[in-house]
Amino acid sequence: MVVSHAIAPVRQARPAPRCLHPIAACYRERVPPLVRRYIKTSLMFLVVGLLLGGYLIVAEFIIGRFPPRLFITAHVHLLLVGFMLMIVMGVATWMFPKAPAESGRYRPGLAEAVYWIMTVSTGLRAVAEVAAPFAASASLRFIIAAAGIGQLVGAGLFVVNMWSRVRMPAGAALPRR
Repeated sequence: MVVSHAIAPVRQARPAPRCLHPIAACYRERVPPLVRRYIKTSLMFLVVGLLLGGYLIVAEFIIGRFPPRLFITAHVHLLLVGFMLMIVMGVATWMFPKAPAESGRYRPGLAEAVYWIMTVSTGLRAVAEVAAPFAASASLRFIIAAAGIGQLVGAGLFVVNMWSRVRMPAGAALPRR
């Protein structure tokens, strides 16, 4: 009895792209999903912050009506916390050396939680700050305060989780004076 097996084609691994610069070698590996989310989310906050800033300019200098103060606050938080801080957090999460898994010093679950705390807090704060001038609501004021505290908590947890990763890599020589 003859048994025939179909031979699956062998997939060739793609060769690594040729680097023109030695630093480019670190970019050969894929960017982790959490880092991609940080960067893409920060870019979305940038777009929304710039659109709100565009509205602020048009409202004040073309229409002649000064926009509500909370619009300016939302604009600043979208750009500084939503864009700048979150892109720094994402790139730092990607680039700083990871502690050994058995050390327990860096917790990926906490890094994921920080992303969600920062994203939800920043988004809620911006939406509530834009809505507050149109509805004098105690619940909107509470959301603004709670979201601001959420941003503080998220940033604090980020520092706690990243602290052990800010160190001299193993085997690195100290600079001579």
